[in-house]
Amino acid sequence: MASMLSFSPPPLMKPMVSPILLSPSVGSIHLDKKLGHSVITHVATEPRVTVPVIPPIETARPDSTSKGKISAWTSVRQERWAGELAIEGKIPLWLDGTYLRNGPGLWNIDQHHFRHLFDGYATLVRASFKNGRVSAGHRQVESDAYKAARKNRRLSYREFSETPKPKNFISFVGELANLFTGSSLTDNANTGVIQLGDGRVLCLTETIKGSIQIDPNTLDTIGRFQYSDNLGGFIHSAHPIVTDTEFLTLLPDLVRPGYIVARMEPGSNERKIVGRVNCRGGPAPGWVHSFPVTENYVIVPEMPLRYCVRNLLQAEPTPLYKFEWHPESGSYMHVMCKASGKVVASVEVPPFVTFHFINAYEEKDKQGRVTAIIADCCEHNGDTSILDLLRLNNLRSSTGLDVLPDARVGRFRIPLDGYPIGELDAALDPEEHGRGMDMCSINPAYLGKKYRYAYACGARRPCNFPNTLTKIDLVTKRAKNWHEDGAVPSEPFFVARPGATKEDDGVVISIVSAKHGGGYALVLDASSFKEIARAKFPYGLPYGLHGCWVPRN
Repeated sequence: MASMLSFSPPPLMKPMVSPILLSPSVGSIHLDKKLGHSVITHVATEPRVTVPVIPPIETARPDSTSKGKISAWTSVRQERWAGELAIEGKIPLWLDGTYLRNGPGLWNIDQHHFRHLFDGYATLVRASFKNGRVSAGHRQVESDAYKAARKNRRLSYREFSETPKPKNFISFVGELANLFTGSSLTDNANTGVIQLGDGRVLCLTETIKGSIQIDPNTLDTIGRFQYSDNLGGFIHSAHPIVTDTEFLTLLPDLVRPGYIVARMEPGSNERKIVGRVNCRGGPAPGWVHSFPVTENYVIVPEMPLRYCVRNLLQAEPTPLYKFEWHPESGSYMHVMCKASGKVVASVEVPPFVTFHFINAYEEKDKQGRVTAIIADCCEHNGDTSILDLLRLNNLRSSTGLDVLPDARVGRFRIPLDGYPIGELDAALDPEEHGRGMDMCSINPAYLGKKYRYAYACGARRPCNFPNTLTKIDLVTKRAKNWHEDGAVPSEPFFVARPGATKEDDGVVISIVSAKHGGGYALVLDASSFKEIARAKFPYGLPYGLHGCWVPRN
């Protein structure tokens, strides 16, 4: 039937949970309850799940879903699924809540295939843990961009590297006008997922309109999160700082180059200005995908990889997409006091390229006075080539080649004594993690504080993409690594054991795209970094970006 998409497990996978069956008589998807697999040690059980069938975008590319193909760079095979997972190993009984992971998971509209990893429509994955069992599911986030593509069978909004093709000159002029009003920018919330202090869960991307509230239990899209203030602008940091008591974000100002630091209280939709940082170099603000904070300060990075309006207007992408590299403009780190909104330090640092900051903390002297800020990030040695490497054709064609650019844990030291120059060095030997470093997390209890451990994706060479999970010990300067041949793990997310007193007492969760088309939720002991369990999906999951933990209570 044209309005339905059927599913069966990939060819090399024995069914570990029941296949989905289509019932034409009622137009819904049901779960067959017959289970079985020779290596299952524990199977979760749940009532039968029924979800309505929605006309899907055609996703299957003949050469991307065939036997033995990795699922990481292949569009998800149906719009939604829910069911029980088979478990190998033993899930800790204390692990009680839901891990959510967001990321691009649909990279085509029928026969139109997207260029870049970041173009894909958002696919939200859920793994719910209770009493040692795991139920799971996935669903497309129903942004306006996704719904328009499904309805019109074509691209309707500007994605990271894709723009709608105008039918004629008049429509081209209209598209430019829509760009300047922001109406043509995507709301495809495919980057992160966060839980606010009041319990609401949002999917986010770098456009402000791409803030979408979802139900963490059903994965239903509730609707666009509407900010009630008048701060304006079109873009913000894709990674706000979120705690039980506040939400901090950065809003780049492309007209008067700089950044607005804004705060939002739990239960509110109103962002209030903390302060403003003016850029010190360049024709535009540096790209700010994420930023760190300490207990008392907000650190605002100013990269020489800067936003570029000219590139934004182009129909075809440049190698740096919406950005330009301006090393001559300088690289800077600014420090703003949370309480006063005043900039207390602004130092020049060596050129750097980073998507993700890990953490930051205040360095103190023997009298307890703050003398400097330490800020750690996943740093690409000032090399912008990582952006173009993430074209889907590159990811699909260069498997096995050693083409992943080097990366490190970059450690900034920002003096607060008025000295104008900061430092940037590797926090440990990059060979410890295979010279690959991105997609990081920490124990959230140590946010903005001095910490010891970080969890990230590293590399085992040769590779074209980070293919290991790594635990970084910033005291011993050593790393522990998890690797499985041919697998592509996503961001490792730390969940602390209730009542824990040690920083690494807990587990690390990652959704893994396996070598032969499979996928599973991996659970590692955070201390030993050894695998303790995996919960297997009955189909392959595309690679995803960032996640969050939603406790059951």
